[in-house]
Amino acid sequence: MNESLNLPRGKLAAQVAHASVASLLTAKDELQKEWVRSGMPKVILAVGTEQELIQLHEQAVAAGLSTQQIQDAGKTVVIAGTLTCVGIGPAKEAQINQLTGSLRLVI
Repeated sequence: MNESLNLPRGKLAAQVAHASVASLLTAKDELQKEWVRSGMPKVILAVGTEQELIQLHEQAVAAGLSTQQIQDAGKTVVIAGTLTCVGIGPAKEAQINQLTGSLRLVI
């Protein structure tokens, strides 16, 4: 999640949901099934800038992970095309942690 946008909680939740679903839909079938079986875990982490989100997405692509960038439609809080968050996974926890382990948890 791009923390510099200071999104209201509801908007943040919607963007994270978009990222989760979009990334899930591009994952391999077996990874989708395993994610559902394991309770559909999600972790929301913060980056400080849009550039950090882009870099994270690029790293996920390079690692062969399912990943999706979410750009807002611009109907409420931010302008159209604003990169709000990146969904990564489902994947093995260790694979995702290699990319995100140093990021701060959003609470």
